[in-house]
Amino acid sequence: MAYITLRDVQLAFGGPALLDGANFTLERGERVCLIGRNGEGKSTLLKLIEGSLHADNGEVLIQNGLTVSMLTQDVPMDSGKVADIVAEGAGEVAQVLQQYNTASDACVLGDMEACERMGDLQHKLDQMDGWTLENKVNTILGKMGLDPNADLADLSGGRKRRVLLARALLTQPDILLLDEPTNHLDVESIEWLEKFLLEQNNLTLLFISHDRSFVDHLATRIVELDRGTLRSFEGNYSRYLELKAQQLEAEEKQNALFDKKLAEEEAWIRQGIKARRTRNEGRVRALKTLREESKARRSQQGKVNMGVQEAQRSGKLVFEIENLGVDYDNISLIKDFSTVVVRGDRIGLVGDNGVGKTTLVKAILGEIEHHGQVKTGTQLEVAYFDQLRNQLDLEKSVSDNVSEGSDFIDINGQRRHILSYLQDFLFSPERSRTPVKALSGGERNRILLAKLLLKPSNLIVMDEPTNDLDMVTLELLEEMLAEYKGTLLLISHDRAFMDNVVTSTWVFDGKGHIQEYIGGYQDYLAQRPELKTETVKKDTPKSNTSDKSAQKKVKLSYKDQRELEQLPQEMEQLEAEQSELTEKLADGSWFVKDADAATKASQRLSEIEELLLEKLERWDTLENMVKGHTE
Repeated sequence: MAYITLRDVQLAFGGPALLDGANFTLERGERVCLIGRNGEGKSTLLKLIEGSLHADNGEVLIQNGLTVSMLTQDVPMDSGKVADIVAEGAGEVAQVLQQYNTASDACVLGDMEACERMGDLQHKLDQMDGWTLENKVNTILGKMGLDPNADLADLSGGRKRRVLLARALLTQPDILLLDEPTNHLDVESIEWLEKFLLEQNNLTLLFISHDRSFVDHLATRIVELDRGTLRSFEGNYSRYLELKAQQLEAEEKQNALFDKKLAEEEAWIRQGIKARRTRNEGRVRALKTLREESKARRSQQGKVNMGVQEAQRSGKLVFEIENLGVDYDNISLIKDFSTVVVRGDRIGLVGDNGVGKTTLVKAILGEIEHHGQVKTGTQLEVAYFDQLRNQLDLEKSVSDNVSEGSDFIDINGQRRHILSYLQDFLFSPERSRTPVKALSGGERNRILLAKLLLKPSNLIVMDEPTNDLDMVTLELLEEMLAEYKGTLLLISHDRAFMDNVVTSTWVFDGKGHIQEYIGGYQDYLAQRPELKTETVKKDTPKSNTSDKSAQKKVKLSYKDQRELEQLPQEMEQLEAEQSELTEKLADGSWFVKDADAATKASQRLSEIEELLLEKLERWDTLENMVKGHTE
């Protein structure tokens, strides 16, 4: 028998049903990832299984004797001793033990009633095996590297997650429910969580996550919540995308046939009086049924339509940074950092929470005091996506936040109504008038993206843009950034997002130093010094095999490989255009016939020379990466 079974589950909160006759099973030992668009009802489904919500109709069955624990999405801000918070996971046992300790303290002070209560409580603890609770707490805290005497309020977001996970695992549950467990965690914490969960024998997982790397490493099956229905897909996320595309194609064909039949029947019913006298009553009833089906059919939610307004090109040099340093509370967050950022660079910033990634960005932009020098290039226009969403007024509506009160906005020279623009970001007119404070985290991120992309820019700074975004929106954001002609500074803990977007990575070691690496996160892992040191030390025949294995892993990312393949053709096209313009401008007659066109052609020649230089440099960089990986 399955651990969990959902049969024809129905649940709605006044709008379209979040669960509309949903069916689902979870077998022992499975690690199932639940995915779906923001607002589809994923967290609601976990709460149904956990028991804090109840379905309107249908059955939610859990095999007798199984225990279920849930790690919620929200990180608490409360204070309290870590050991006590973890012990709360034992439920009644923890309460009885706490009551016993309180009574014991009172008894020592001469409270005879408390002494009598101790006897009853001691009997209860004997029956519940409560005396081992303290040992269990210390054991699991040891596994997770947590100090039992630390105060929860003093811990980072990642450490707080570990405390909550320890509490959820204390009773060794048969089923663990995780709601966005990687949100606001740094990369090191995410990788630790992956490893820890994979090492838990016989643990059955049902989890929600938008982190594609985390899903690929952990999930044995993907279940999608789409328009109230649960659909299962075997395999990894890439396989899911293939199967989903096939499913949507089949659905579109089926809907087209349905719409054609409905249109034919509607035309028939509106025929003349003679036809009405002879019409078939059964056919009329069938038409009514078709109308009802059409009304009930829930179309697939649209995709975000992203486009960025690009300002005029910045100068070739964006930032020249020399010996940059930042101190905070007598601690050097950043020490002597020097680098050059040129137009078109897409740089990812990686490091644990609190190491200074946001601080560095603010220092570069001149928003905080720092040591050293930052030379800023010409014609820079910055669009800044901030991690804490400080740019949103929670009391104002979505439309007022994006357009700042105006009914119309300008996009690349074209005038559009704000409600039309917001529909590109999946906000209906009704939702566009909703105060921001009533929206989910994913919706707030979409608002900030809509606001950010209205601003003409040639430098985009993004601080954790992927938190709370669903996978489809993430991929569309990736495409937009990949086509962006300006410069990008990106802080993110989403490894797949980094790999697909950035061309170089700045890695913070937590001691104030920053190291630069070519490529995305996986490329950094391949190039980091400890890996090279290990490879050098190995000199036996066995080490040669290891070296080959390591070399195989440090190949170019897919995006870099495609870029390398396309660069020769791009340079060839530019050289052909360069040759043609040079020939036309050679005798000077073009300036006499059409001075404006000749001037533009001359300016284009300068642009081509600069572009060719950039592409040659990039080609040389990628070629050296390939050679370095194969030698």
